[in-house]
Amino acid sequence: MEELKTIDAKLNEEGFLIDTADWSPEIATAIAQRENIQLNDRHWIVIQYMRKDFQESGKSPTIRRITKNSGVETKELYLLFPVRPGSTAAKISGVPKPEGCV
Repeated sequence: MEELKTIDAKLNEEGFLIDTADWSPEIATAIAQRENIQLNDRHWIVIQYMRKDFQESGKSPTIRRITKNSGVETKELYLLFPVRPGSTAAKISGVPKPEGCV
């Protein structure tokens, strides 16, 4: 398990929070920095959608559900989270890895 240097939060071997209740905007920012992403307002739309959807459904949303319901289109999602967008967005959002993500 890896531990964030500046924030006391445990991550699994893939970099996802072990306990989703540990998430905070500060942790999101720290994880984003590790992923070489500078968060902006559009990232936060995705992050807030993912957290809300996870709380309501108990599952991490897929890329299709994100782009259908968040107001962020597929091309933009890939620009915001260029490497493995569904997985990377989930990490930063503090939710588990979406089903079907590699």
